[in-house]
Amino acid sequence: MSARAPQIGCKTTGEVRNGVVSFSQMLDSGELLTGVPSVTSDTTGLTIGSVTLSIETLTINGKSVAAGQAVQFNVAGGVDGVDYLLQITATTDSSPAQTLSGFARLIVRDQT
Repeated sequence: MSARAPQIGCKTTGEVRNGVVSFSQMLDSGELLTGVPSVTSDTTGLTIGSVTLSIETLTINGKSVAAGQAVQFNVAGGVDGVDYLLQITATTDSSPAQTLSGFARLIVRDQT
């Protein structure tokens, strides 16, 4: 099972933007994300960094998401005119552990 973020992010090639993806709807009751999450892109050109699990309650798309239920990261670079699909992957503390994937679109456009 995977989730797709409903919003589409947009940035310019010169910006560094923060991203966050909630897994709260995919987690079982009492379950949290654990370990080292990853964020990858389907196309080269982006620099993805600071990938971490949330350590405090965040508001994502107007909803409160508890600590340990979201993945945070930042994105730099990209190629003007390219639409990227990001895959966000994290494991859970359940027994046995689950590996969950979420997806988010990012559009890179420079203004002319």
